[in-house]
Amino acid sequence: MSGAGRHERDPGLQPERTRLAWRRTTLSSTVAAVLAVKTALHGGATAAGIVACALCCALWLAFLLLAHRRIRTLTTAPEPVALPARQAAVAVLCAVATAVCAAALVV
Repeated sequence: MSGAGRHERDPGLQPERTRLAWRRTTLSSTVAAVLAVKTALHGGATAAGIVACALCCALWLAFLLLAHRRIRTLTTAPEPVALPARQAAVAVLCAVATAVCAAALVV
């Protein structure tokens, strides 16, 4: 489709920014999981603390796998493809559940 309404764009900029955003979010998630484990085990290991640690680690691992898959897709695809709704829902679920775990550990 050519014409005055179509704008040419650099195909490398948007996917690169998105990859960097996924990497930053993964790093933030890693720091949050490590701090959650440290907080949960600081005063001694309790059953609730161990469960919270396991949940935080499972959520971190799920988000890490999802982010890795998205980064790989953006790297290998010739054109950026939209994030499927299911993967977006899993990413949001992991982020919200990690925040809930962090709040439960602090309180």
